[in-house]
Amino acid sequence: MTKKEKKELIKIILTVFLLITITILPVIDMIKLILYIFTYLLIGYNVILKALRNIVSGQVFDENFLMTIATIGAFVTGENLEAVLVMLLYQIGELFNSYAVGKSRKQVKELMDIRPDYANIEKNGKLVKVDPEELNINDLIVVKPGEKIPLDGIIIKGESSLDTTALTGESIPKRVSQNDNVLSGCINKTGLLTIKVTKKFEESTASKILDLVENASSKKAKAENFITKFAKYYTPIVVILALCLAFIPPLFIKDLTILECIHRAMTFLVISCPCALVISVPLGFFGGIGGASRQGILIKGSNYLETLANTKTIVFDKTGTLTEGKFQVIEVESKEKDKMLRYAALAESFSKHPIALAITDYVKLKNKKEKLTNVKEIAGKGISIKIDGKDVLVGNEKLLKENKIEFESVNKVGTIIYVAVEKNYLGYLVIADKVKEGVPKILKDLKEKEQMKEFIMLTGDKTEIANEIAKEVGVDKVYSELLPQDKVDKIEKILQAQKDGKKVAFVGDGMNDAPVLTRADIGIAMGALGSDAAIEAADVVIMNDNISKISTAIKISKRTISIVKQNIYFAIGIKLFFLLLGALGVANMMEAVFADVGVSVIAILNSMRALNTKRLN
Repeated sequence: MTKKEKKELIKIILTVFLLITITILPVIDMIKLILYIFTYLLIGYNVILKALRNIVSGQVFDENFLMTIATIGAFVTGENLEAVLVMLLYQIGELFNSYAVGKSRKQVKELMDIRPDYANIEKNGKLVKVDPEELNINDLIVVKPGEKIPLDGIIIKGESSLDTTALTGESIPKRVSQNDNVLSGCINKTGLLTIKVTKKFEESTASKILDLVENASSKKAKAENFITKFAKYYTPIVVILALCLAFIPPLFIKDLTILECIHRAMTFLVISCPCALVISVPLGFFGGIGGASRQGILIKGSNYLETLANTKTIVFDKTGTLTEGKFQVIEVESKEKDKMLRYAALAESFSKHPIALAITDYVKLKNKKEKLTNVKEIAGKGISIKIDGKDVLVGNEKLLKENKIEFESVNKVGTIIYVAVEKNYLGYLVIADKVKEGVPKILKDLKEKEQMKEFIMLTGDKTEIANEIAKEVGVDKVYSELLPQDKVDKIEKILQAQKDGKKVAFVGDGMNDAPVLTRADIGIAMGALGSDAAIEAADVVIMNDNISKISTAIKISKRTISIVKQNIYFAIGIKLFFLLLGALGVANMMEAVFADVGVSVIAILNSMRALNTKRLN
């Protein structure tokens, strides 16, 4: 409980004591009235001040205004005890709301407890704590067991196990050693690590993740925008209705007095407070986003939760998403095998593409003395390079055909990389990738349990390979041999084909899928922790390469939307019912406050369920 909440609790206890004292004191009515007014101001002065400030700033119609007018009206009609009790119950409800919201936010902060407090640097043989924001790229930091890694970097000395739970939701420690990349926010469990900083604080993974979670509330869902608009028009309407209720019925009904109607109008105003909706709906979305982060899923805003819940078509990138993305050379065919492999490895040594890495890992170049110039990486085709003045081409069929090189096309399952030197064809390599473990079952469950309508795969790979992978994992449609710009064209056509407001999600590995991630209704970056392009372009970032997290994200979104809708229907339904009772004089002001506070408490407790995602997996 915060200091402010403790002060409010003391005020509530003191008010209860004063009310009991006033009730039992044998004093004249005038003194009782003065004591009631004093007690009322003690418990309600902050509400009255807020109402006055809002009136001055032009924001007249809010719950503070409604409570102030209603309770003053109670004094006017002689219901002094009721006026104080109404304000007391309202403050009890506000205290509970504040505590519940604070607890919810605290839980989210605990889930995302990855902000580094300090970094250790070595000065004069001693470790000194400094602010991580002061450090620069290439600075050396020392992380002791039990400490958080403060900045992204590469290990230059030591080995250890890292707790990555706060980032990825994975409970199994990750082993790291020299030359491994490590991310800020992970906790060093066992060994002493010396790390060279590769990103400044504001660009580090922990900083970016915290920024995404903290700013997620700025991107509102339709339900939140509805509540904002609803409160804007709803409150002035109920004030006008209350005025009508106070002064019009006595003109037509003889037995009704103006004082009785004013009392009904005040009751009507108390019931009309939209607290339950205004607090519980944003809290529900906040809980959903916090619960997702606990599972290692970053959702950038409540609008994306809503989009996820309406997704029926999922488009997948192949490499690194459905497959492991760890290519291996499985076959080499050439009359000059050693020569061809060396040329291929030299050409690919400039590229970070998974296929290039497979070739360089396979060949393991030594004594690289050749002069390499004019390197050109041609998207979707391969590499053109001059090696010791000789023109070398390493790539697919398209590359060789464009350069009018005679060769025999190879039809094998895998990625075929052809090599040509000085227009002469030398041979080929077959490189294969394999489907990630469990992907077929995960896709099957997505269709059966989450009612996904269609799975589509986009890939730059050959049609034969693409079709075989699609058949193995259970994808409905395949578009193969696509260049990066072709993927954007395909996603455009897929989006146009959707009906009834159904949404399309694109799932990519985040390395080269930024344009498609941006264009889809919702972009999901897989295994992209630390990938700047993915974090910037995607709407949802799954912080490891576990494809089952897509199902978890969809479950969280559907559950969150369900909770929000429950709160909206419940709160509006109860409000309308009690407004009718209040207008007819059946419900008094005390019952009205109990109803208002009760609805708020139930709605808020319901919203807090969104944080609990343990049973979704």
